[in-house]
Order: sequence, then structure tokens, then C-alpha cells
Amino acid sequence: MDSSDPDKPPTIDPAAARRWERVAPRHAPWLHEEVGSRMEQRLQWIKRRPESWADWDPQRGGRRAHEAIASRYPGARLYRAEPILSTLPADESRSRQPWWKPSRWLAPARPIPLLPAAGVDLLWANMILHNSGEPTALIARWHRAVAIDGFLMFSCLGPDSLRELRQLYAERGWPAAGHELTDMHDWGDMLVRAGFAEPVMDMERIVLSYQDPDRLLRELRELGRNFHPARFGRLRGRGWRSALADQLRQGLPRDPLTGRMTVTFEIIYGHAFKPAPRPRVAAQTSLTMDDMRAVLRRGRKSATDV
Repeated sequence: MDSSDPDKPPTIDPAAARRWERVAPRHAPWLHEEVGSRMEQRLQWIKRRPESWADWDPQRGGRRAHEAIASRYPGARLYRAEPILSTLPADESRSRQPWWKPSRWLAPARPIPLLPAAGVDLLWANMILHNSGEPTALIARWHRAVAIDGFLMFSCLGPDSLRELRQLYAERGWPAAGHELTDMHDWGDMLVRAGFAEPVMDMERIVLSYQDPDRLLRELRELGRNFHPARFGRLRGRGWRSALADQLRQGLPRDPLTGRMTVTFEIIYGHAFKPAPRPRVAAQTSLTMDDMRAVLRRGRKSATDV
């Protein structure tokens, strides 16, 4: 993270990130679905069964894991936090508009639907955080959305993602292939600063192979955009795309068994709990009514456990 401004990633253009957040995807990328399924399996190690849970941007995060969580906790009340107006796979009124009109590819923004005032027991956020231009603000919103003693489960891309593509761009002197991604230890620090406790961070690398550059580029566009402030700032033509495809064929490593091009994705998983607020000891201490209720409930629970 940039030491001069710890609240913002060092190489994300906030305006570009906000435009991407407003794009209504037709479906979640394959990688999001796969990561969501792997993260859902980790819920078996958490003994507490939530009575309520919220899925943060489920259209982008993936439906398969969403349905798996609903099956795991069939009695839990579900909330969907969707920051875009429409998640329908097709909007004919927009698709008929000229390609150059922003209304064709941007969905009108709307506020996040209200979650219960006391928060939810589980907040699920799959593959969202790494594309945020203001991650500490987003984590703070997550903290407000989680109930006392509830927990957050999230995943995102780590800094080792697409290292082969980044190296290829650097060797050819091109602008950066993508914005820098945050290390899992920095995410853990941000969770603690936001008020979460006992963060547990983990990571794995997934190596995907591709038969041709077109398939690779198509999947990369589904995963996000290049938000680097120093990215190439103009439109590129067909000649550039053809040259890029040739460079990918020549420059990317190959699987020794299949001969297919390979790229690496680093997946970060994290979860953390929201503890009861600790009032500061002072000559005069003030608490909100919600904080006072949480402290009293916590005290009664501790007494019954003795």
C-alpha cells in the first residue's frame, strides 16, 4: 500500500474503478464461481450457524456459491446487497442504443439496499475487494453491516496474479498490464483498523491454461479492467489486438503436457469477526444506545457461560 495515503491503493484510478462497479455483468466469471465454491467449503470450519447473512454483489460474485450457502443455512434470512440497478442478463432498451452512448454499457447506480440495523451474522463478499478504488471505505461499510459477534468472509486477487502477463508487458516496454494488487497481510491490517478481530488470511495459486489468446483476453475482460493510472489512454485498433495475440502466443509460458498458454492467479481468502465495542475508560464515557445494548448483551452471555 502507498504509505502516503493508506486509505487508497497505489495504482488504481478511482474514476475507472467506479465505472467498473456500475457495469451490470451478464454473469459471474468462471473464476469467481470457482473461488466462491472453494470459499464456501471453508464455512464447515466455522461452528456458528448464522441466523442472517448478506451476499455483497451476488451477480458479480457468483450464483453457485450463493446457492450453496443458502442450502447450508436454509433457515437463515438472506439479504442481497447489489450496487447496480439491473442484473438482468439482457436489457434490450440499452442494447439497441448506439455503442458510444454510456447508457448502453452503464447501469444507473442506486444505493446499497438497507441491511438490518443490527447487522447480519455473515457477510459474504466474493472477488470484489481487489477492484475497489477505496478499499478501506468498503471494509468500513462491511464492518457496519456485520452484527456483533458476526463474521465476514471474503476473497480477492493477490499481487502474484497474472505475473506472466505483467512480465511480458514490462519486457516490451508497454504500459502496465494492470493495477497493483494488495498483499494479504495488508488486508489483514486494514481489517483490524476497521474494527474487525481475529482476521485469518490464506492464499492459494491457481494456474489456468488457454488454447488461444482470444479466449484468454475474453476471460480477462470478464474479470475486470486495467485501472492503472498510467495505462494506455487511447483506443487501440485491430492491428494492435492482432499484434498482442502474437506476443501472447510467443511470450507466455506453456504447459509442458498440453502446450497451452498458462497464467497464474493468486487467490486470497480472509475471514474476521466483529467483536463487541470496548468502551474507553475515562472520567466520563459516552456510548450510543446500540453500543450499550451490545455491551449489556455481551455481559449477560458471559454470566450464563460461567
